[in-house]
Amino acid sequence: MMPVRILALLCGALIDLIVGDPEWFPHPVRLMGRWIAFAERIAEKGRPSQKTLRRRAVAVALSTVALSAGAAWGILCLLGLWGRWPRFIGMALMSWMCLSARNLFDEAEGVRKALDRSLEAGRARVARIVGRDTAKLTRREVLCAAIETVAENTTDGVVSPMVYLALGGPALGMAFKAVSTLDSMIGYLDEAHRDVGWFSARLDDAFNYVPARIAALFMCLAAFPLGMNGRRALSTVRRDHANHLSPNCAWTEAAAAGALGVRLGGDHEYAGRTVHKPAIGDNLRLPEGRDIRRTCLLMFAAAGMTLAVIAVAAVV
Repeated sequence: MMPVRILALLCGALIDLIVGDPEWFPHPVRLMGRWIAFAERIAEKGRPSQKTLRRRAVAVALSTVALSAGAAWGILCLLGLWGRWPRFIGMALMSWMCLSARNLFDEAEGVRKALDRSLEAGRARVARIVGRDTAKLTRREVLCAAIETVAENTTDGVVSPMVYLALGGPALGMAFKAVSTLDSMIGYLDEAHRDVGWFSARLDDAFNYVPARIAALFMCLAAFPLGMNGRRALSTVRRDHANHLSPNCAWTEAAAAGALGVRLGGDHEYAGRTVHKPAIGDNLRLPEGRDIRRTCLLMFAAAGMTLAVIAVAAVV
């Protein structure tokens, strides 16, 4: 018999596919973000030394993870007092809140449609999903930014939460979501965040280490039936998987670059400062608008394969 947490995950994935992430919905990530901002201010209070701030950074991260997991567990315990079905519904809804496949598709499609209208509209739209400066991006760079975002977030927005929801249910899923939110808010190497966010960044690297490699493999395998170049995707992953500051991001970016036959990565501007990054993939052709949708297909296929493996493993 399939465990309840796996059934809840499957239901949550279906809800995500249908509903996505409505902007009006009070997503728990917003509460996590408020706590992280508050904890960061407390950690930096009094102009602490670098050593002290780095110790406090550990407390910021661990407190965020513990509160997120504890809140999920507590809510499910309360729902369990009402009966089995209220608890299951809560588990399914929490699983949905941990997943971002439909939201990634919607945001990427928004970039594609905006770019069809004008380059300025594409730049403005892609600024919603990337941290780099977008005011001077070329059409090619806007397309690459959207492709990279979908490919990179196939790991931490889709495959990773599925893995942790399957292993530990919504409590572990929310713990991972907290780690991901910490990394997106303070896990940077710039002067302002290097010390307060170092532990969050390393924690995110650890949580995504195995899922990133699973996601890359599934994207490569999915390229074959989807009419893309799966053989080149595999060879690009082998060659370029380390071409990133993160130990995880280049795995899925390389899979997408190889499958599409485009070059990703390279130098980008962040807050007026150029950050040098290695290239990923081969510059066999210029990216096109349809490549955004093709990358989304790779993401959905990787998600489906992950769920299939989880479901089979749960009943064997």
